[in-house]
Amino acid sequence: MCGFESHSGHYNFVNMREPASLDFRDDVVALFPGQGSLTGGAGRAWRTSPHWAVVDQISDVARVDVAELLLDASDDEVVRTDRAQIATFALSTIGYRELVDRGVRPRYLLGHSLGEFSALVASGLVSIEDGARLISVRGAAMARAAATTEGSMVALMGGDDDARAQLQHLEEAWVANINGTGQVVVSGTRRGLDDLLARHRELGWRRATPLAVGGAFHSPLMVPAQGELDQALANVTWGTTEAMLIANVDGTMHTSALEWRDLLSRQLTSPVQFLDATLALPQSVTTTVEMPPGAVLTGLTKRIRPFTVQLSFASLLELEETTL
Repeated sequence: MCGFESHSGHYNFVNMREPASLDFRDDVVALFPGQGSLTGGAGRAWRTSPHWAVVDQISDVARVDVAELLLDASDDEVVRTDRAQIATFALSTIGYRELVDRGVRPRYLLGHSLGEFSALVASGLVSIEDGARLISVRGAAMARAAATTEGSMVALMGGDDDARAQLQHLEEAWVANINGTGQVVVSGTRRGLDDLLARHRELGWRRATPLAVGGAFHSPLMVPAQGELDQALANVTWGTTEAMLIANVDGTMHTSALEWRDLLSRQLTSPVQFLDATLALPQSVTTTVEMPPGAVLTGLTKRIRPFTVQLSFASLLELEETTL
């Protein structure tokens, strides 16, 4: 047996065999965050990991100093889309490999936006090199699309089904993330979001918060980036996997490379169905483990359905010392 070892109701990470021979944990889902979870200096707490070497590997492919982004860049510097995506991917990959080193190989993998690429690499469907190439192309293409039409995103809280239905009638604004029953993110032009901010209570939402992001992601304003990503996806050498990956686009499980090629393309302009994706997990999944950086998805999932154990780690030391 491998994975979490129970002692009087507590769980400890144990490393009982080589990662390649680990059995899947059918009760565990690994969560892979999007770029919004990254903050300046987030990599410092993981610098001593033996898996830090992937940072150099990813840097070589992406032609950017990922170590500098993770160690030295400020919050303002890492928020840029083309920087945040590749740096978040690197840190999530380190975290996942550390998790496996400790005897936990989750059967289920769920990423949020960018996190889908991290999840695909973790599953083995995509190599780390192809993952870095895809994310590099995606981040740069999204940044260029964002520069073409100035846009951003607004988080809405405290709405019901009727309030969500009202969002279908917005002008120059589109639902981008459905993160819970009462939490939605909307992308749009400045004009469209200004109108939403002025009218959000009228539409049935208690609170509206502008987000510090670089563009109107997961909306039609990202169409200019789609062709570049499609070309990069066509050049990926796909592997196989026995892990179960849940897609943002439709909230269902997929393992086919052909399906994922289409899903990743559509994800650029389609809303992230994180609510449905979380609900797609079988009830046998009782533990969530969120990869670094941050704990945003842990907060989202616990509001969607109950889990027995929910873990996230801000540092390698915290992972090593965790007992639940």
